[in-house]
Amino acid sequence: MTDRRRAFLRASWVNVVSSLLKIVVEGALGLAFGSIALIADAVHSVADLLASAVVLIWGRASFAGADDDHPHGHDRFEPLTALFVGGVLVLLGLALFRESTLTFFEGAVATYSVALVGGLVFALVDRGVCYWYTVQVNQQVDSPGLRALAADSKNDVWTTGAAMIGVFGMAADFPVLDPVAGAFVSLLVVWQGIEVARENLTYLLDAAPPPALQTEIRETILGHRRVHGLHDFRAFYTGHRVEVEFHAEVDGDMTLADAHDLETELRCRVMAVRQVEDVHVHLDPAGLGEWVDADEATVST
Repeated sequence: MTDRRRAFLRASWVNVVSSLLKIVVEGALGLAFGSIALIADAVHSVADLLASAVVLIWGRASFAGADDDHPHGHDRFEPLTALFVGGVLVLLGLALFRESTLTFFEGAVATYSVALVGGLVFALVDRGVCYWYTVQVNQQVDSPGLRALAADSKNDVWTTGAAMIGVFGMAADFPVLDPVAGAFVSLLVVWQGIEVARENLTYLLDAAPPPALQTEIRETILGHRRVHGLHDFRAFYTGHRVEVEFHAEVDGDMTLADAHDLETELRCRVMAVRQVEDVHVHLDPAGLGEWVDADEATVST
């Protein structure tokens, strides 16, 4: 088992356990005292638990190498799992918003207890620590699945804070704040789901990476002293990693062995750029003029 896969599994399990603890504490207190804000936050954590389980089960498949059935590897498994997480969050958020709205108009019936505050403080610490740990691990793993879980944990801190406002409203004999806080929590859940889905659709649709990364890759290629020009450059996501292909203009009198060595050097240089997973190099002898009419011709200085 590789270090990245081991770290990924460890962080995924931490998210599973963290979500489960939050569900038990908030769910029990919310039901006992009738707090819609705590129930909404606990249901949000059900989505967190589902998301963590999906990332744990499906996401680890992305660490499997290429095989006969998947010659380009399994990188798309992770954005696929993250997209599923985003969709679930949107649906649950909308359901929570409906419940909060109905409670607001029908009248809040929650009862204040200091135990509610204790439960929310526990939830804040629980998810805050989970967020910090997941971010630390993902600096090594660079997983969109873990990135989605980290965003979910961070959002939990905000949603739990909103639930805290609802509980304080009950303490101040203003119970209507409880469903208001629940509605706010649900809208944050919907927004988070949309953001997670939007990011991972980019990965699944083979979209181009950000312009800054494309510029970095181009400069890396043109920075080689034996490359005189560049055209037919393409960079696109395959899963959450980037695949690059390009034609490089080089001297036409080099030997086949020299051309092979140059191609290997260029591939290694580009592979060293962050997020790049694979590189396809085509060498064009200088003097053909092929790059002159290319739409994206670039000539080194």
